[in-house]
Amino acid sequence: MAKKSKGLGAGKKLKKRRKKSRDSDKKFFVRKHDLKRKSDPLKGAHQAKGIVIEKFQREAKQPNSAMRKCCKVQLVKNGKQVGAFVPGYNAIKLINEHDEVLIECIGGKQGRAKGDISGIRWQVIKVNDQSLNALIKGKIEKGRR
Repeated sequence: MAKKSKGLGAGKKLKKRRKKSRDSDKKFFVRKHDLKRKSDPLKGAHQAKGIVIEKFQREAKQPNSAMRKCCKVQLVKNGKQVGAFVPGYNAIKLINEHDEVLIECIGGKQGRAKGDISGIRWQVIKVNDQSLNALIKGKIEKGRR
């Protein structure tokens, strides 16, 4: 590796060298070009409404062998499709195709998938403007749309 420049006129070369080394760092490049927000289907929002397209099951990662209940949701705001986890015992039975759901981030590290569900970064919190948690507990009945 070459030595650093020294002297009175070395500032320009030192700046150029620092810029080159920072651009080769992947984390800095992603932060500098704001790539996380640009690739985010929710565009920086905490929650988004969508329509359920299909229900499916995703197998959990090792050492678990559970089938996690999920659904494919098409966002109302931009038409993008995302996979959303449906939390709660028998909660998937309360969701039908073409229902309107509200999804939010599961809360894994740095916006990635959480726990043993691969590729799923969002979870359902409301179905047809009614809380999924209240529906599971039986406090309210599912409304029709």
